[in-house]
Amino acid sequence: MKKADDERFSENLGRSARALSDYMGLGLQIAASFAFFVLLGYWADTKLGSTPWLFLFGVFVGMVGMALLLMKVVRAANKKK
Repeated sequence: MKKADDERFSENLGRSARALSDYMGLGLQIAASFAFFVLLGYWADTKLGSTPWLFLFGVFVGMVGMALLLMKVVRAANKKK
């Protein structure tokens, strides 16, 4: 009986670790893409002197990108069900 419990725990732990790594990867991807566009807008503002318009545009593009990525992930998750 103890061996069956150990195997079930091991199986559940592996499944949980895979799910956790998927979601951590998604979070990192969202954060990196958002930060990229925000920093790109900030950098362009400092070079062109158009503060804060390109920074705000970078924020907007980053948010749209995050929304599109999340919709893609949700659609894929719904197809699996």
